[in-house]
Amino acid sequence: MAGGDNDGMAPPSPGVAAVPACRPGCGACCIAPSISSPMPGLPHGKAAGVPCPHLDDALRCRLFGQPARPPVCGSLQPSHEMCGPDRQHAVRWLTELEAATRCD
Repeated sequence: MAGGDNDGMAPPSPGVAAVPACRPGCGACCIAPSISSPMPGLPHGKAAGVPCPHLDDALRCRLFGQPARPPVCGSLQPSHEMCGPDRQHAVRWLTELEAATRCD
């Protein structure tokens, strides 16, 4: 997961707002959204709201940096809008996004 300085923010480029680093102990992006692509142990992906089995006890991805990690996981980057002030905000935001983009 991304690291940052003490306030959890990556240093900004001149004229560009800082991008938040992943919040330690959060895992919202590995729980709230569904994943439709296959990954180790989950040939059909995972359902929304279900913790990914590749999360460790500290809610860090065991597949991070490995080729078996689904591309969609790497494409979801932290943002102020998504992550908000706390984990609860991130879970709620991602759950609402999942519902709004579901193809039933």
